Amino acid sequence: MIRLTDGGAYLINGTELVEDNAEAQAKVTSLTGSAPDKETARRQTMAYGILEKHNTSGNMDQLKIKFDSLASHDITFVGIIQTARASGLEKFPIPYVLTNCHNSLCAVGGTINEDDHVFGLSAARKYGGIYVPPHQAVIHQFEREMMAGCGRMILGSDSHTRYGALGTMAMGEGGPELVKQLLGQTYDVAMPGVVAIYLTGAPRRGVGPQDVAIAIIGAVFGNGYVKNKVMEFVGPGVANLSEDFRIGVDVMTTETTCLSSIWVTDDNTKEFLEIHGRGDAYSKLDPGAVAYYDGAVVVDLSEIKPMIAMPFHPSNAFTIDEFNANPEDIIHETEERAKVSFGDKIEFELMSKLRDGKFHVDQGIIAGCAGGGFENICAAADILNGASIGDREFTLSVYPASMPVYMEIIKNGCAAKILETGAILKTAFCGPCFGAGDTPSNNAFSIRHSTRNFPNREGSKVQNGQVASVALMDARSIAATAANGGVLTSAENFECTYNKYQYHFDAGIYQKRVFDSKNVADPDEKLILGPNIKDWPKMPALQDNLLIKVVSEIHDPVTTTDELIPSGETSSYRSNPLGLAEFALSRKDPEYVGRAKEVRAQEEKREEGTSFAQMSEEVAKAVETVKKTFAEVSESNTGIGSTIFAVKPGDGSAREQAASCQRVLGGWANIANEYATKRYRSNLINWGMLPFIVPAGDLPFRNLDYIFVPGIKQAVIDKTDSVKAYTVDAASGQMKEFTMTLGSLTDEEREIILKGCLINYNRR
Repeated sequence: MIRLTDGGAYLINGTELVEDNAEAQAKVTSLTGSAPDKETARRQTMAYGILEKHNTSGNMDQLKIKFDSLASHDITFVGIIQTARASGLEKFPIPYVLTNCHNSLCAVGGTINEDDHVFGLSAARKYGGIYVPPHQAVIHQFEREMMAGCGRMILGSDSHTRYGALGTMAMGEGGPELVKQLLGQTYDVAMPGVVAIYLTGAPRRGVGPQDVAIAIIGAVFGNGYVKNKVMEFVGPGVANLSEDFRIGVDVMTTETTCLSSIWVTDDNTKEFLEIHGRGDAYSKLDPGAVAYYDGAVVVDLSEIKPMIAMPFHPSNAFTIDEFNANPEDIIHETEERAKVSFGDKIEFELMSKLRDGKFHVDQGIIAGCAGGGFENICAAADILNGASIGDREFTLSVYPASMPVYMEIIKNGCAAKILETGAILKTAFCGPCFGAGDTPSNNAFSIRHSTRNFPNREGSKVQNGQVASVALMDARSIAATAANGGVLTSAENFECTYNKYQYHFDAGIYQKRVFDSKNVADPDEKLILGPNIKDWPKMPALQDNLLIKVVSEIHDPVTTTDELIPSGETSSYRSNPLGLAEFALSRKDPEYVGRAKEVRAQEEKREEGTSFAQMSEEVAKAVETVKKTFAEVSESNTGIGSTIFAVKPGDGSAREQAASCQRVLGGWANIANEYATKRYRSNLINWGMLPFIVPAGDLPFRNLDYIFVPGIKQAVIDKTDSVKAYTVDAASGQMKEFTMTLGSLTDEEREIILKGCLINYNRR
């Protein structure tokens, strides 16, 4: 079904893959008539060409990228614009789309969600942006319909910013990276590796894009095969996929932890852009005649079967047939995995869903940037035609990804087919994907064509004794399950007639409601700031030395950004840095906020001129121990802060608040064995936090220990990688030395850390 090459690979004329082994040179020579030049061939990927076009550094090893346009939604754009304002923003230098698809319901927090929307419209008018009102489109569907184009690059403050199927290299990053673009700065990254996703064959009946995506994620996530690399989709199988199908696979590449994605383009791509009135955005993209890749994922589409990604990660992949043949073992494995995340906080079990040998599901959702596409919904409607979802516990909700898609399924009758079953059609909304809509009942099992199924992602609160879980599936198998009364069913095994539907895009919907400044700013326009929209608090610069307290220790194999700052109703406070910080780690370590605040209070005393001796007893004793070895330590050169340890933090969302909430609570660093994504590490750096690494194994410190890091400021200045640190045992008056590393940092990143955060850096 899927095979990973052990090393690199050549792609010849876009069709034939030659693995880089002892026979490679002879085989490439026989196919092309000349011996391959690996370094020249590396420059023949589509990714290299697009990056070269957008790079401003003159050095293709160290890129400084300027993007063609930006995109944000309503739980990120307020903070981004507020940060840029603090640094002197006068207008948006490139097109910037502000969508309102996350807090669309305005259901939590009083007036504050709609206040953010009003702010967004006033900002678009003042600075020259594009404003998409609530319910019109989810962020990524609007970008596909109106902004993506072949050879372009788009940066979004949402991790699923992926438009590779339309020939656009798109990246999802934390808000500070968009701030840099707004201020004329660059996105700095070492030249990424490029991995070929080599497709052959054609999908079998009943298989949809989510099935292909889950199969790929299952093959590459755990081993990090494409981590921080570009996934380049090539091979003869691409031509057998519709544009909607490609888009559905592409958006899920985020879950592999890759940096970005790009696909070859063809007549299907051209037709999609022409339908949306943007035929001029098309150009043919192909690798060169001989292109070299750092690895290859070989996918035979004809062997992919309907899939299910069990809780609590998209990589927990099984075929539905495999699950139904052996449910007990897979359920047991899932229950054991839950113990890693939940411990003994709550009882989690799924075995009761297995009745008479059949697994019964409580809820189905087809939604958002992954599931809400035209072809997905039409296929689901054909499966559901004439069926009933029944009058028991099972429910089904369908969210078209944009109002134009909604309009078309009304016109072609698919909406009626869905509604006649007892299912519900809702407007464009990202809520089911991050826990702000359709939260299941306690211990319910939801199947969703959406992007993620992390713990708590569906909206349950373990700390309040509530737990539910999500499995990811394709819209087709979700519809088959719904038509089968909630019994888990593969669409491959479901008899129905699939119709051919032609999509007609109604541009008038956006023309009537979307504000487009055409990139013209109006400096006389006033920003409208509701009472929840707050400026960032002052961030101190890095001190010569640091005394940091470990206030949370997480040993899960991977820690998601959802666990660092929960989504759902907390999103209402994304415009209020201190208000949102109250929720930091609340679902993972409820004691974190209180502990961090206690440490921050000591730093505030230091800044006010209080001596160490007059601070808390534990700080005074820790400093007394430190001064036995480092007599020069004083209130004027040593900062006090907190840190967390996590094995591998930062998988998932791009949300910068996973870092900024720690920072406003006095965090100075993270310590990890590795960082799950580049974007989370970048978020730490942009908020002035040190991204320390320690080797896996026994830690030289424990939770609540103090760590002294001498000369850290000079180490950053001197570009030192290895940093000496000391665990402080005040009780014995002893310190234990150990080493941490900082990893690769650009000159700009070092300066940001020294200044204390990106805001301070831009005020320099």
